[in-house]
Amino acid sequence: MAIEIKAPTFPESVADGTVATWHKKPGDAVKRDELIVDIETDKVVIEVLAEADGVLAEIVKNEGDTVLSNEVLGTLGEGSGEAAKPAAAPAAAAQSAAPEASGDDAILSPAARKIAEENGIDPNSVAGSGKGGRVTKEDVVAAVDAKKNSPAAPAAKPAAPAAAAPVFAAGDRTEKRVPMTRVRATVARRLVEAQSNMAMLTTFNEVDMTEVMALRSKYKDLFEKSHNGVRLGFMSFFVKAATEALKRFPAVNASIDGADIVYHGYADVGVAVSSDRGLVVPVLRNAELMSLAEIESGIATYGKKARDGKLSIDEMTGGTFTITNGGTFGSMMSTPIVNPPQAAILGMHNILQRPMAINGQVVIRPMMYLALSYDHRLIDGKEAVTFLVTIKNLLEDPARLLLDI
Repeated sequence: MAIEIKAPTFPESVADGTVATWHKKPGDAVKRDELIVDIETDKVVIEVLAEADGVLAEIVKNEGDTVLSNEVLGTLGEGSGEAAKPAAAPAAAAQSAAPEASGDDAILSPAARKIAEENGIDPNSVAGSGKGGRVTKEDVVAAVDAKKNSPAAPAAKPAAPAAAAPVFAAGDRTEKRVPMTRVRATVARRLVEAQSNMAMLTTFNEVDMTEVMALRSKYKDLFEKSHNGVRLGFMSFFVKAATEALKRFPAVNASIDGADIVYHGYADVGVAVSSDRGLVVPVLRNAELMSLAEIESGIATYGKKARDGKLSIDEMTGGTFTITNGGTFGSMMSTPIVNPPQAAILGMHNILQRPMAINGQVVIRPMMYLALSYDHRLIDGKEAVTFLVTIKNLLEDPARLLLDI
């Protein structure tokens, strides 16, 4: 009896998805809970797993096709996956029926071959434990583990990002056209909408990072030891300062809904994270209640999930305020674009040693430019400037964060 492979139920904020990658071909064996196909939405990539053991019988939605919630993607049939592939090439069927003809090549299951190729394992070097000497998935996994644990094993070459731009030779006048990913297309659309539908302005200031850097340098080792390996970075100070400023200026933490202003009694802070698929913004819920360690731990977890493509839709939905740090890439100054329906976004930048006039003397200080882009329909210029000055004052005297002054 065939089992339908269906797209997941998308949340209300996601209208549809696109079939990104089929990890199996018709006729391939499938194990229960094994990854079959990836669905890319506007926010994340969702993995669709097999509900039972069987064979991929049919693909209904091909890569690049648009799918809706619970729409059928393909069917899973009964069998071990060793039957002949569906009506494709008779020559291939004949070859699979007589594996001896391939010389010294090992007999691999599709899953085992995929793992071997991804990890640079020579199948002929793996002893097969399956029927007739077939190299199973477990055999290859064991070989991969042995390779990783071997001190002489060379480091595996990292896979290229899925959205990496093509590399052309000097003087090459060829062109390559590739479709935008859904994430890139959605970001592009939302940024244009923000600039078209919002009275957006940006105000700038600069912050002396001397005290924060001294505090971090003095306590970073003890902090990491006391909080089970969580490292003390600069972002937690900015999140903490921002949430304190948001309490004092609730309009910056508000949003516009039609003719209404919605004030939020909580600070869900989005932290922009760069990934191979583009910029994503996971949200720290109730950041105003978090300690520095909880903030750093949350950011580290989101960063790893972003690199692994494991962020969920819920983790990137909502948010009342956003912080982005272009300084990690060397940005000196920028004007970040507000993420609707939020009313403001804070931009951090590179820390540079610059001469500053302090009490009539020129001294060298680590300085950072800050940028606050805001929706002028909701936030007045005075309010925006004062909000940014508050963050500046809290960071230049971090004791204020503890004393709530």
